[in-house]
Amino acid sequence: MLAALVLSIALVSQAVARYTPDWESLDARPLPSWYDEAKVGIFVHWGVFSVPAFDSEWFWWYWRGQHDPKCLDFMSKNYPPGFSYPEFAPQFHAEFFNPEDWADIFKASGAKYVVLTSKHHEGFTNWPSPYSWNWNSVDNGPHRDLVGDLGEAVRNRSLVYGLYHSLYEWFHPLYLSDKKNGFKTQQFVMHKLLPELYNLVVRYKPELIWSDGDWEAPDTYWNSTAFLAWLYNDSPVKDTIVTNDRWGAGCYCKHGGYYNCKDRYSPGELPKHKWEKCQTLDKHSWGYRRDMKMSEIMDLPSVIEDLVYTVALGGNYLLNVGPTADGMIPAIFEERLRGVGAWLEINGEAIYASKPWKIQNENTTIPIWYTSKGANVYAIITARPPKPTVQLLVPKTSATTKVTLLGNPKPLPWSPVYPKAGLVVLLPDLPYSPGQAWTLKLEDVH
Repeated sequence: MLAALVLSIALVSQAVARYTPDWESLDARPLPSWYDEAKVGIFVHWGVFSVPAFDSEWFWWYWRGQHDPKCLDFMSKNYPPGFSYPEFAPQFHAEFFNPEDWADIFKASGAKYVVLTSKHHEGFTNWPSPYSWNWNSVDNGPHRDLVGDLGEAVRNRSLVYGLYHSLYEWFHPLYLSDKKNGFKTQQFVMHKLLPELYNLVVRYKPELIWSDGDWEAPDTYWNSTAFLAWLYNDSPVKDTIVTNDRWGAGCYCKHGGYYNCKDRYSPGELPKHKWEKCQTLDKHSWGYRRDMKMSEIMDLPSVIEDLVYTVALGGNYLLNVGPTADGMIPAIFEERLRGVGAWLEINGEAIYASKPWKIQNENTTIPIWYTSKGANVYAIITARPPKPTVQLLVPKTSATTKVTLLGNPKPLPWSPVYPKAGLVVLLPDLPYSPGQAWTLKLEDVH
């Protein structure tokens, strides 16, 4: 009798947990906890566009038919007249791609999840999609399953694997036909997009789908809510899958799992909804750029400050790298990622699984960002203090308050600032920090 009752309750709970294909239902789904706890991820923009290796944001506009003068000049100097985009694909060799090496770098960065481009706007798939004949990485270019190879290596290092996927495709005749018809027809969606998305999910079981390329048509054209209902109810990753908010024109910052809102989004204040900042190390491009200069690459202190800001405001930080067409992560990107990992090795306690505190920052003489975890509060100092003391204005102390510097177990001397709140901490000689940022751990404050 008891077993039957338990089974009945379980079945009822399962029925209640099913989501219907509408935003009210889908937006009510709790975000799987792994995502908020992870905080830091690596974004990888890699594909046919890595062959010309020109400023990707300009280059993509060129191939959409905008014919930007900068791109026209680049093409005229480097490629013969009439050269078409598909001709880049056979040059996407990926001959030096070693997924084990990539996964080692990502693990060393301190990231907890990795998001690889499965298909960008040009429609080339980095896996042997049965719906993209001769325009995929097995039939053409590398002649290998890039999505599968990297996924195996990443998961062997206990990192979560996610996939970027563009909904629209610049060149696909069915998409162009639907667009010409004002998106009143759904030939592309029914015969290409949805079958391919289902194939991608069932085959690789990603635990994050980073959707993009949605803005030309409403979510009703993309059948986004029907796909998400299947993803949340019946897919092989229904309990762990995380999605973003790029599912149709008008969905940004409004519908979906967590919010991207826009590239390099910074809200300025604590949002009410879980969000993510996607940031690229190369300030001018998401894909690899042959002519990038050192001054155009984010330096490590800037990356750490950006990461700290994002986490203090409740966000996740997705840091992008663009590998070369031959499958190498440029040395400058590897150096930055390993630097982030070295900083997180010391200060990760204040980042992973943390929560925003009652205030997110204060700035007296130096910028200070706050996070919290359980009863502990962390004050992250993102610039070297000009003197051997630092004053925190907001924390309220008690007789049992303890202050330590992460990486240094010895308690630090401090004194209260009366009458209401605050304390002054006597700092030790601050050790070298890979990111020029240090964390004070405050116990028994409120």
